[in-house]
Amino acid sequence: MAHSKPKADYYTHLPLPPPQNYVVLTPYYTSSNRNRCRILFTVSLILLAAIMYVLWPSDPDVKIVRFKLNRVHIHTFPRVAVDISIFVTVRVRNTGVYSMGYTFLDVGVGYRGKRLGHVRSESGHVRARGSSYVDAVLEFDGVELLADVVYLLEDLARGTVPFDTVTEIKGQLGLFFVQVPLMAKVSCEVLVNTVNQSIARQNCNAE
Repeated sequence: MAHSKPKADYYTHLPLPPPQNYVVLTPYYTSSNRNRCRILFTVSLILLAAIMYVLWPSDPDVKIVRFKLNRVHIHTFPRVAVDISIFVTVRVRNTGVYSMGYTFLDVGVGYRGKRLGHVRSESGHVRARGSSYVDAVLEFDGVELLADVVYLLEDLARGTVPFDTVTEIKGQLGLFFVQVPLMAKVSCEVLVNTVNQSIARQNCNAE
């Protein structure tokens, strides 16, 4: 009995695929595109700063626009004293874009460093970008100016009297549905012309 030879198994090796090279492409910006992005970014920052400047709450502008001496009477008995009546008009200007309501407006008057007195007005309302005028009459009776009565007589004879004023306002801003409290205080040196009853000069500083 003849034995058959086993058949040999033949394998054909397939060729390996060629190596692949991967190239990562990064975005390329031309110089004109980069300049355009810088310009847009700068313009956006400027617009944002302008919007914040406009919408940011600001304190009201308070100024005395009229100061009139109604009456000045000097007493020498039983002591040296002065009766003074002053008519004052204060302008409250709202520089913001929100409405403003104030609970009180207080005006104090002094002469050569001595406080004569003050008057407080009632509450009021000022619309956005608007102004309101408040009139007040200050009556000071029996104010002792023993050391300064000579200067007062000289000022009255000269036709100009220097006064010190302190104006204080307290209220709130109507910021959408939120009430933002505000307070402003302004000190002024007011030179009053007693001939035509006008303000000859005024220097103010916010505190």
